[in-house]
Amino acid sequence: MDYPALLKKAQQAMPEQTTPGARFEVPKVAGHVEGNKTIITNFKAMCSSIRREPEHVLKYLQRELATPGIIQDTRLILNRKLSSASINEKLERYVKEFVLCSECRKPDTQLIREDRITTLKCMACGAKHPVKAKI
Repeated sequence: MDYPALLKKAQQAMPEQTTPGARFEVPKVAGHVEGNKTIITNFKAMCSSIRREPEHVLKYLQRELATPGIIQDTRLILNRKLSSASINEKLERYVKEFVLCSECRKPDTQLIREDRITTLKCMACGAKHPVKAKI
């Protein structure tokens, strides 16, 4: 067999991609309001899916939502009544700023602190960009 025939055969054997380019999805908040506190029950799972330290995400959410909070086991307790929509919006903004590569839009990144500058290094394409937001 010649090369073009082998290539066509290999392409036909490949499984079809159901969602092209969308392998990463921002996790949604699962929780409830208890009195005047908001409890996010899947906080640690959310942090592990975006591959960031829970303390870093907590610090960002505290600043953006203007409320104190603590991490207790696998959940986050915020000392204010908040809607899940507002928390999801802030989490999506966090992912845009601190997780997704600005070049290739992939989540395979690491936060690296050099001197006083925090940079976002992409493991997929190798790009390095300084993070604009400070926490």
